[in-house]
This record gives sequence, C-alpha cells and structure tokens, in this order.
Amino acid sequence: MPSQLIKERYFTPHAQKSPFVQHCTLFQDIVIRCVRYAFANIPATIGKVFFSKPVALPFFRFRMLRHGFLRSPIYWRETDKPKGIFMIHDETRRPDVVVYYCHGGGFSMGSSFFYIEFLLAWVSLLHDEAGYSNPALFALEYTLVPEATYPTQVQQTLSGYKYCLELADGHPERITISGDSAGATLILSLLLVLSNYSSMRDKLPGLAIPISPWASIISSKNQNTASDYLNADSLHLYGSQYIGTKASNDDALVSPGHCKDLARWRRASPTLGWFFVYGAEEVFAPEAKDMIALLRQAGLSVEEHEEEGWIHAWPVVKLYLGNGQEERLSGLRAVVGFMRERIPVSKRT
Repeated sequence: MPSQLIKERYFTPHAQKSPFVQHCTLFQDIVIRCVRYAFANIPATIGKVFFSKPVALPFFRFRMLRHGFLRSPIYWRETDKPKGIFMIHDETRRPDVVVYYCHGGGFSMGSSFFYIEFLLAWVSLLHDEAGYSNPALFALEYTLVPEATYPTQVQQTLSGYKYCLELADGHPERITISGDSAGATLILSLLLVLSNYSSMRDKLPGLAIPISPWASIISSKNQNTASDYLNADSLHLYGSQYIGTKASNDDALVSPGHCKDLARWRRASPTLGWFFVYGAEEVFAPEAKDMIALLRQAGLSVEEHEEEGWIHAWPVVKLYLGNGQEERLSGLRAVVGFMRERIPVSKRT
C-alpha cells in the first residue's frame, strides 16, 4: 500500500490518477486505501469487532471529550424491542418528524453505534437548520450474518418501522426511511413488504432516501472501480451469506433491484418521493442508476444526488474524513435539504 500510494499520488500525472485520488487529501487517501485492503483481505469477523458497540461507543465518547462534551447534547438511548438507538431533540415532547435508519456493513458487520455521530448530526441539522421543532431518529440494530440470514433482517426492519409509526403518532407522511448500502437494501425491501399488505398501504412513509443502495445483491454490474473501497468478490461472499440456502437472489424482497414490476413499485412508493444518494465512482453506481430509471419509468417522483469523484456511502465517509465542517456535513445537508422541501415544518407537539 505505501508504494502504491506514493506512486499514484506523487509520480502519476493528474489525469491518470483515479478520480478519488485526484481530489482527496492525503489523510483521506491513506484511510480509504486501508479500508480497501481490509474489505478485500480481512475476514468480516474481524471487521465486525471494529464496528461493534464495545469499540464504536468508546470511540464516540472520546471524540465528544476532545470537543469538550461530557455528555451528548442530544438525548439518545438504547431500545430493546425493537433493538436499536432512539434519539430526539426534546424527549419530553412528541416528534414532528421521524427518521428511520438502517446501517450498512454488507449484512456481516456494522452497528448503529458506529454511525451514532452521523445520526446525531442529522438530528441536529433537522432542528437547527431545517427548522423542525422536535426531530427524532430511530436506528435499527438488526441481526448480522451468519447468526441469521434472510428473511430475519427484513422482518426486523418491518418491526422497526412499526415502532416509528408509533413515534409518528398516526402521521406516516412525516417519516423518512433511509439507510446506506445493505441498510438501503433493507429499506427497499421494506417498501415492497408494505405494498403486499392492504392494511399497510396507507401507512407508507413520506420519503425514502437510499444512500449507496445495494439494489441487487448478486449482480454482474457490481464491479471493482479504481476509486472505491468495496470489493466485488467480498460483496459476492457477503451477499451469498445473507441470501442463505432457503432464498434466491431473484426474489424481489432479497434483491429489490430485480423487481421490474412497475405497478408494484407504484404501490410501494413513499407518498412524498424518493432521493437517491450515491458516489459516481462507487461499485453500486450502475445498479443505483438502473433503480432510479426504473422508478422514473413507473412515473414516480425521484431525485438523485451523484457526488462526482466520490465513493461508496460518501455522506457517512465525509462526516468522519471530511476536511473541515462544510465538507463533513455536505452529504447530510443535501439529505436534510430534500426533507425540508418535501415535509413541511410543523408546530405539532
């Protein structure tokens, strides 16, 4: 890795560098190269430890202390049924907007605790910049493989959404469902599940914001790029573990990108529209574009933000690796701006 970094960064003409290296800082370059190596060569069992609560939560508390915070400025707590993290601006009042988030990690690693800084920043922006009076967010902790395979994670996602419906107090249009990578897969599957039940079709969320969605679990379009840290072979392995032995990659609830039924997507569509966020240089970009084209073909309201020169789950990556606050929050600001356009600010308490 050191020799590759030095060669590309300092001895390769600018036009011949990978799109990400052309604009990233040295720190960002080093971190992404390390992540790329780890994703391709280190077993998920080790990655699972790094992203787990016992590692991620102390790291979060350390970062708070570095900035002078002894306690979180936004209230949050763990939940048991469903399992996850709940956070809200003011715990004494009902929320006026709710975000439901599913984390990424290839179904094999990751936890809401690794994302906690990202999620708290989301709630903060919703209140301080978008003007919502009491935003809330629930992040689901679903079971990772190999402890469980499909459909366990989809069932848990449905349970988490029902919890968010309670938080929204009969106003599903004020719920935004979102997730990155495998988490975005789960929210796409959730919408298809909701479309299957007539009793749930009037409880569809207002918005869906898939971030770098893994739309088709096993796909020939999921190919390595010069910039991204994802590895196609590892994705195939993780995806196969998620599918298990009793399901099929062709099942729409497993791989939502394989659902080409326009009428079904119309039934499953959030009431206020879609917002896809992905990096131009990431492995999943082709499948994300296909998904967007399909939904538009169905006549649905779909907007997208393709970040030029950037990689998988870039809003999350930028929050941790960004060079200054403006870059760190740029992805979240795009998401919050879309929410503010579609979900009116309410004074409801």
